Parts: sequence; structure tokens; C-alpha cells
Amino acid sequence: MTSSAYTRYEVLRSFRNWRFVVLTLAFPLVLYFVVASGNRHHTFDATAFPLYFMTAMATLGTMAAVISSAAIIAAERSAGWTRQMRITPLKPATYIGAKVLTAYLRALLTIALLCLAGTALGVRLSAREWLIVVGLLLVGLIPFAAGGIALGHVIGADASAPAVGGIVTLFCLLGGVYGFQIANSGAMFQVIKALPSYWLAQAGKTALGGGWPAEGWIVVAAWTAVLVPIAVLVYRRDTSRV
Repeated sequence: MTSSAYTRYEVLRSFRNWRFVVLTLAFPLVLYFVVASGNRHHTFDATAFPLYFMTAMATLGTMAAVISSAAIIAAERSAGWTRQMRITPLKPATYIGAKVLTAYLRALLTIALLCLAGTALGVRLSAREWLIVVGLLLVGLIPFAAGGIALGHVIGADASAPAVGGIVTLFCLLGGVYGFQIANSGAMFQVIKALPSYWLAQAGKTALGGGWPAEGWIVVAAWTAVLVPIAVLVYRRDTSRV
């Protein structure tokens, strides 16, 4: 199997998965319309609510999209697919790259649909501001993409669904994705600001000011610097056993 054939296979298989449609597309989209429709003239944290909640639901959907790689990888390991890949000429970089690519394609589709939904509810941004919002979301997903690959190589297929759901829910809750902040000051707020999900949810607000402050970039870079080597380590350790 060539690299291009394998990547094409991964993309097609991913988009034929109905769980992806329900978890990363339908759920955040429906929730956005239900909540934002009744609050379209309100503001949240000095930002128009439809804009804030659009990026919040994009955070939820895209986070689920990239971390769900863990469930796919765990299922492949359980079925022996990883073993099959190891005895083919396919390079490990192609295997991992295909997983990251499909995760980002799922995330991009989620973002596109939610941006259209936001526009329908009155979100109006310049081309530059739209690029900043989408760009920040995509950059902020990097540590979650690495975390999804790492998680998939350390958990079993039977535990993957609750693990992915629990991680997404926890990060969204602490990051203020659901429209409320657990804490707005003190030590707990400092912990929340140290999470990449917080900065993902802030993408809409910060776009109006030109992007994340330095703190946001540092947080995302730090999580990426930690999770990428972990993902590589657990992948090598896991595949060395097959």
C-alpha cells in the first residue's frame, strides 16, 4: 500500500463513520442554534454571545474530532491492524501523518459548519478576523492532536469511548466552553488559563483584538512541547511489541 493510497483510505474511512457526524458535527451545531438563538442580542465577557458561543462550540467539536483519533487507533490495535501496518513498507511517519490529517479535516469541516451557523445568527467579521479565528482554532488543536495519538496507544478499545468523552468534557468544562467560567480570579483561574481549551474558547474574543496575547501562545506551545514527544514515545513503545 502506497502512502497516498493509505492516506486516502484513512480519509474515506473517517468520513464514513457515523459517530463522527453525531459527535463532532451534529451535537455542537444543534447546541449552538439552541443556545445562541435565544441569546443573539446578548454579550458574554464583552463579546457578542453568538460569536463567543460559535468558537466555544467549535472548540467542543474540533477537540472531539482530533482526540477521537484515540478511539480509532485503539480499535485498530485491538483488531491487529497496527500489526499489519508494521509488516508493510509503510513508514511510521505516513501512518501518524494520515491520522493527523484526517483529524484536521474533521476539525475543518466542524469549523466551517459552525462559522456558517454563526453567520446565520448575525456574526459579522472581516476576512482578516475570520482568518484569525480559524487560525487560532487550528493552532490550538495541535496539542490535542498529539494527545489523541498518545492516548490511542495506551488504552484499550473498550475504554476509548469513555476516555475520549471524559477528556473532552473535562477540558471544555474547565476552559469555559459551555458559556460559564468556573472561576474568574484566584489560583483556580490561573489553572484554567494554563489549559489550551481556554484559549480555544477565547479565539472569538481575541480575534477582535488581533489574536492571542503572549500567554496564549506560551500555553499552547508548552502543551505541544510536552505531548508531541509523549506521543512519539508511546507510539514507538507500542509498535515495538508487535
